[in-house]
Amino acid sequence: MTAEAARPMRADAKRNYDRIVATAKDAFAEHGVDVPLDDIAKRAGVGAGTLYRHFPTREKLMEAVYRDEIDQLASRAAVLTAELPPWEALQAWLREQVAYVIERHGLAALLKASIDSGSETFLWCQTRLRTACGDLVAAAQATGDVRADVSGIDVLRLGHGIGTAAKNASEEDAARLMKVMMDGLRG
Repeated sequence: MTAEAARPMRADAKRNYDRIVATAKDAFAEHGVDVPLDDIAKRAGVGAGTLYRHFPTREKLMEAVYRDEIDQLASRAAVLTAELPPWEALQAWLREQVAYVIERHGLAALLKASIDSGSETFLWCQTRLRTACGDLVAAAQATGDVRADVSGIDVLRLGHGIGTAAKNASEEDAARLMKVMMDGLRG
């Protein structure tokens, strides 16, 4: 890690970084990942130099968008754990995971395809989701709500599978699949 990378970002630089990522997320969802970076800079209200200073390549910006989306999803696990009993927190998070897969499937697939499966970003995202789901499952297992022979990665894969299967199905179909999964997880 370079000295510059280890140094914390100034508040204005962090705001610009966050605004660029949020704008890129929207632009990628609307127009695909080939949207001109200068358009993203303009929509974010920053100069092209600011965008390129933070993200020297399109791939770096795509990685930042993917990381941000995964971080938001994973962070919800802790929020839900603080607000709800373990079983309800797990159910709520899985609904959010499935919704993410359904709603962002195209963008997530494009972003994920552009990131090497052995890259630091891919491994970070994978670890972040596995930890979030694993913590939820462990908490629900501790209260006897989830079978002991189920792992967090099992549940994560089931949720992803339902989201993938339900992306072209009705809301009722997705809800039914979720119920089948949740019934199968019960302790």
